[in-house]
Amino acid sequence: MLGFLIRRLTGSIALLLVTALLTFVLLSIPNQDVGRQLLGMQATQQAIDAKNAELGLDRPILVQFFDWLVRAVQGDLGRSWFSSENVTTAIGNRLPVTLSLMIGVTLVTAVCGYLLGVWAGTRRGRVDTFVQVFSVAGYALPGFLVTIVIVIVFAVKLGWFPAVGYTPITISFTGWLSTITLPVISLSLAAVAGVAQQVRSSVIEVSRSDYIRTLTTRGLPRRRILFRHVLRNASAPALTVLGLQFVGLLGGAVIVEQIFGLPGIGSMTIKYTSQGDIPIIMGLVMLTAIGVVIINLLVDLAIGALLPKARVS
Repeated sequence: MLGFLIRRLTGSIALLLVTALLTFVLLSIPNQDVGRQLLGMQATQQAIDAKNAELGLDRPILVQFFDWLVRAVQGDLGRSWFSSENVTTAIGNRLPVTLSLMIGVTLVTAVCGYLLGVWAGTRRGRVDTFVQVFSVAGYALPGFLVTIVIVIVFAVKLGWFPAVGYTPITISFTGWLSTITLPVISLSLAAVAGVAQQVRSSVIEVSRSDYIRTLTTRGLPRRRILFRHVLRNASAPALTVLGLQFVGLLGGAVIVEQIFGLPGIGSMTIKYTSQGDIPIIMGLVMLTAIGVVIINLLVDLAIGALLPKARVS
């Protein structure tokens, strides 16, 4: 297990370095005149050049990158070029909002997707048909359309939840819960559909394998076969899909935060990307990359614990 963990950590560090380098280079290629954007169109060229030099933009891109990397390793992500806000503080203020969404969606997806998939894979018949129709609908319906319908029904018509805004959990737990319920539901539908479909297929495939038939002919209780053998082997693909869904949620959160007026990193990404604020964007990208690495590592460890053969590969 230790060797398995070391291999995964080594690969994760390499992935973070490559992601950081590619992102920095791609952001620097447009070569926006940051000094002119900061000082305005009336500024002299001498003042603009001085501002660019102050920000270190007059140096080669790789030199700028390694300077950023050295400071980032020490925990200093710099300051925003346009607002002078500390990058770590800016992201830290908005991260709880997005984390509330991500954790809520992951829990709903894991529980509902797994239960629906096992239900369909073991019962089959009408239950299986219902789950498959739900999965297709969850994939086919546009996310923004589902979100708008949810807002109209539950916020505007029924008034059960606020349509926009966010209440921190430190101020009011019930207020926090009411403000994230609709965003979590809107993000969860497609994710639940994907996980349920994957779990259903895995349960059916494992149930048809020879060793499950052998256990059944030996008279072992059906429930024991299901929980000790079928679900254990069917969980690996489901965990992989759940990890991918979590990563994909980062993109969906950008739209949902805009619709519900949530001050998370999704809305922050849109604002600073349009300005070309590299320190903020690099901080957001590295936060996302680290999140992806942690999720993949947890999924790999969970799969390795369930299926020891997976540690070899």
